[in-house]
Amino acid sequence: MANSTRFSMALQMLALIALERPNAVTSERLAAQVGANPAAARRLLAMLARAGLAEGHLGKGGGATLAKAPKKISLLDIYRAVEPGELVTRRAPAEGGAPALAAAFDAAVAPAEKAFFKSLGETTLKAFLKDVKAAA
Repeated sequence: MANSTRFSMALQMLALIALERPNAVTSERLAAQVGANPAAARRLLAMLARAGLAEGHLGKGGGATLAKAPKKISLLDIYRAVEPGELVTRRAPAEGGAPALAAAFDAAVAPAEKAFFKSLGETTLKAFLKDVKAAA
């Protein structure tokens, strides 16, 4: 099974858009930044726009901009915009299987998921950008 790269790509795209403010950034430039094709970048931008995190502008000088300030966008907002469902997908036990296995799995995984989402929720795009600038 392949891991999704949508969150990583979306975070990188929003970071570039934030760094280029107030100028709009084209999907071609965003795609080059994340190593994807422009159509994939536009699909992610559409997901981010539906979540109220980005805006698209047509015409000359068009491209994507942030819909809100970086301090008002959490990494959890970005994650939820592009990653559907749970962090770890659970399988129901097979007919006649042991339901205790599913309960034990949930007990083992739930704290890690909670910590992951809590950490993303506490980190803003602004804080992420500060770390990017410090590492450059």
